Parts: sequence; structure tokens; C-alpha cells
Amino acid sequence: MRSINDLLGELKAAAPARAERLTEHQIERLRELTRELLELKPQAPAEYRRFDGVRRRGIDLPVQELTARLEGRVVLVTGGTGCIGRVLLRELRAYRPARIVSITRGRTALPDLEASPDLAGVEFVHGDVRCRAGLDELFEEVRPDVVFHVAAQRDPGLAETQVRRTVATNIFGTLNVVRAAARVGTESVVCASTGKALRPYSPDVYAASKRVGEWMLARTAAACDLRLSASRFTHVVDNSIVAHRLRAWCAADEPIRLHSAEIGFYIQSALESAQLLLCGLVDSQPGQLRINALRDLDWPASLLEVALGAIAQTGSDAPIYIAGYDDGYEEQPFPGLYDPMTAGDVSPLVNVFEAPGTKAASAEQADTFIPAVLADDHEALRALAALEAACAASTGPGGDPEVCEQEVRARLDEVSWALLEATVAEIPEPARARVVRLAERSVAALPEQHPHHRFLQTLRP
Repeated sequence: MRSINDLLGELKAAAPARAERLTEHQIERLRELTRELLELKPQAPAEYRRFDGVRRRGIDLPVQELTARLEGRVVLVTGGTGCIGRVLLRELRAYRPARIVSITRGRTALPDLEASPDLAGVEFVHGDVRCRAGLDELFEEVRPDVVFHVAAQRDPGLAETQVRRTVATNIFGTLNVVRAAARVGTESVVCASTGKALRPYSPDVYAASKRVGEWMLARTAAACDLRLSASRFTHVVDNSIVAHRLRAWCAADEPIRLHSAEIGFYIQSALESAQLLLCGLVDSQPGQLRINALRDLDWPASLLEVALGAIAQTGSDAPIYIAGYDDGYEEQPFPGLYDPMTAGDVSPLVNVFEAPGTKAASAEQADTFIPAVLADDHEALRALAALEAACAASTGPGGDPEVCEQEVRARLDEVSWALLEATVAEIPEPARARVVRLAERSVAALPEQHPHHRFLQTLRP
């Protein structure tokens, strides 16, 4: 019998990467190899069950502290009709707020939402975080004591084709929410972020937009009395893009497109995500941003084994196809973001530069840290203003949509590089030098035009 590595090599060679369509011969060959892989991977069904079972996982919360922050208060939630937002609304009711208001863009009819038994007592109003004037008016009417900002563009692949919309939502929508909250005297704002924001630079639109969002939150927190916090999420099983696609491909016996057979990824539940936001409320302090992330994420899930387990679970004849990386999914994040000396002590959603200042959060299973306030981010601010202007210009009449999207993407990349340079300036020289030593061999093997070379050069003391 052939080894797994031999089979994976044949699987990659059986069809070219990123093919839009596969021939019947290629599909049949992939099916044969997939059946052999299933025999060599008897643990795959258990891995799929572990992946799916994570949705039942939760964390321990400081109930007394949360009750003190929420009981009798007015709470506003953006993105409350999404997977995490809906769980958050259910969790909030246990702390007896005087009023819970959720903003929705109107894709689900308000009567249907308000009639849902699990959302009893929640008020739903139409609103869009990208519309500053409308948001200001809504905040003036509701006057929330606490805000949970969960609304976001969360699909990395979609972010690459809807660049302006992603930037307008994840960066300027977040700014709109925080500014509106400060204007009406809100006490606390808790924002949803992503583990991808641990990357000090990323060419991917989704990761870059969330990284810029965290920077703007840290800057705002240092300049006002708002209690601001952010929670980094990793792959949420309950609204998993991977799981949704696997179910569809298995049902149709169609090729299951995997970026790579070597991918492992951390997973968490929507319940853990909602509870982490609540933990962020307790950990927030005036004058500084706190960023929380789950420490106890178990071992990463194997994408290949999850896919094979889905095939075994459903009895599907779908073949595995190693399709290569889609736009929006970075094949290799910068190799020096984890230091073996500290990586096992903190959440895997915290990078090497953030780890030294990380400590236990108010929930036992989470970590918290305070990101550096950048002393010289003037160039990043200038680039951010240019990005905002590009977003505004792309909504006007007469413009070429594709050219406008490219312009917004280019301006976002300028912000990302300027932000990296400002961030690196705050990092002690020994820490930078160690990361360079950890990463330079991997980066040297990459093509000269790869952005990791510029990243490495920026880090050099």
C-alpha cells in the first residue's frame, strides 16, 4: 500500500491548481485517490465529529461583574442577526438589561426577528454602520450605555472582490460606531475582530481591514473616556464557510476544493465568541484598548481530515481536489509571528510582539493585552485619509467600478505598510532582531517580489 505522502503527491498532480473546471477523467482519478486516502485516514470521521462538536463549547464568565455592567442598562448590538450576534443577544438577556436594541440592514424582516422565541424582548431597528448620519441619529435616539459592534464583512474571499464595501464596513463602519457612541456618552464599546489581525502586515483585504480597525480603536481609546475592547475570533464552526461548502459539495458529489492538504486551523464556537465579547466588556478600561482572545483552542483541525470525515459521514462520492489558494487566503503568513519561547504560553491569536504584555483575562480560558499606542503614525493617518477619499469617490456617478476597487485596494495597502513601519518603531530592537533571525531563512526561499522580503527589511534593526 502506498504512503499518505505518495497519495497526496498524486492527488496534487491529478489536476492543475485553480482550474475552473475539471475533466471527467480528472474527477474520476481524484475519486480513486480519495477512496484510498479514506482507507489510510481512519481517524478522519473522528476529526470531523470533533470539528462539528466544537459548537457546544463555551467558557466560564465572571457573572457578578457582568451583571453589574449590564443590569438595568441600555445595550445596543450591531450585527445581531448574524450567527455570533444572535447568540450574543440570547446571552445578554440573562443579565437583565433594561433594553436590548439590535441594528439590522434589513435582509431579514423585522416582524420575523421579533417573533422569534429565542430573541424575545429584543428590539430590532434598521440601520447601516456605513451610513454615519443615520447611525448618529439612531444612537441619539437609543442612547446606549453599552455597545457590542459585531457587524462586519467576514468572508476573506468576498473581501477580495468587494474591496470598497469591506473597507467601508470593517474600517469606517467601526469608526462610525465608536464616534457615535462617544458623542452620546456611551460607557463601553466592545468590537469583534479576527485572529488574522495578529499579522502586522497582510496583502489580504479582510485581514488588512481588521488590522487597521484595531489600530483605530487603540488610537481612539487613548484619546477619550470610552471603555474600548476588541475580541479576536478564529474560525467559528457555527457559521463556517468551510463546513457550508463541504455540505454542498458532498450533497452533490462534486469536487471538494481544498487550498492545501497541509492546512491546520484553530476553531471555536459562536457561543465562545459571544462569551468572549462579554468577557471583553468586563476587561475594558478607560483610556486604553484591551484585546482579548481565547487561550484554550485545543489543537488545530486538519482541513484534509475534516473533508475526508465529511465524505465518510455523508456517504458521498465527492473527490478531494487540491485547488491551491484562493484570493483572500494568504498561503504563508509571515514566518516569524510566533516565537517558540513564548508561543505555548498565550493564545495562538496573539503574535510575538504582543505576547510579552499578555495576561489572563477575566474569563479563565482567555488572554488579554494592551496594544501599543503608536507615537509616530502620521504617515498611516495620511494614508487613511487617502483611503477614505478613495472609498467616497468610488460611490460617485460615472466611475469605472473595477478601477475604483483597484484604487481602494492600493490605498489600503499604503495604510498597511505605513502602519507596519509605525508599529515596528515601537518594538524593542532585541525583539525585532530575534524575529528576523527566526524568519530570514524561510523568507530567503521566497521569490524576490514577495511582500515578506519588504516585511523582513522593515523589521531589521
